[in-house]
Amino acid sequence: MDSEMYVIIAVIVVGMVLIIKNIRIVPQSKAFIIERLGTFAATWQTGLHVKLPFLDRVANQVSLKEQVMDFPPQPVITKDNVTMKIDTVVYLQITDPKLYTYGVENPMLAIENLAATTLRNIIGELDLDATLTSRDVINTKMRSILDEATDPWGIKVNRVEVKNIMPPEAIREAMEKQMRAERERREKILIAEGQKQSQILVAEGQKQAKILEAEAQKQALILQAEAEKEAKVRKAEGEAQAIREVQQATADGLKMIKAAGADEAVIKLRSLETMEKAADGQATKLIVPADFQNLAGIVSAVSETMRK
Repeated sequence: MDSEMYVIIAVIVVGMVLIIKNIRIVPQSKAFIIERLGTFAATWQTGLHVKLPFLDRVANQVSLKEQVMDFPPQPVITKDNVTMKIDTVVYLQITDPKLYTYGVENPMLAIENLAATTLRNIIGELDLDATLTSRDVINTKMRSILDEATDPWGIKVNRVEVKNIMPPEAIREAMEKQMRAERERREKILIAEGQKQSQILVAEGQKQAKILEAEAQKQALILQAEAEKEAKVRKAEGEAQAIREVQQATADGLKMIKAAGADEAVIKLRSLETMEKAADGQATKLIVPADFQNLAGIVSAVSETMRK
């Protein structure tokens, strides 16, 4: 009876050990490939799983995270027969754990070799200058080719980057000389452009100064002409005012004489003034009126009248 009890206990313990040993917890971003009797049985995703003892086994544990493969520099030859080294970085992710496990032997080594041959083929179609300036083209072509080739392996190539391009030493020296010459050429161009702009600004300044000087002379002439015109106007106004005052004085005198009743005498007197003006001129002959003898008497009468 005791021996049977021990056997039962032993069976229970062995069963519990087998059960515990065959419990598997798949963590996040992982996948387990299960084989049963050497044949693919299932793909375990995240969670708790139990496999059959002695029948099932975990054939592979696959990471579903994006992985970065930094491949060593690869020697390549350009279209113009320049040998250089290029290293690339491939960003990939396993999308199908079953194809990744059974698709190809050593998938990462296969991707490395595929990337190297693809890079040689792409660079072989480009010359040196195109290789140095066409990284985006190289990256795009490589990603497309690698993604298509690795699809049967359950791998998705998300991105390919050319990390470094290392041309030969002689090529680097020639490139440095070319860059130095280009910098010197740009410097000379900038200096010449600066001198040109300086000369243009000086010429513009001289032109503007001449324009301002001519404008000032024009304004001075205009102001001078206006001043002369104003002076003439004022002179004319003064002469007119003097004439008006003389005429007013004459009119006042005539009024006074007329008020004294000497109209005929005034006429004679005006004749005498006319003769006086004629005598002041350039005439060589003087015509004396017939009644000149009576004029003196009239003048005396007018003078007497004015004194009264």
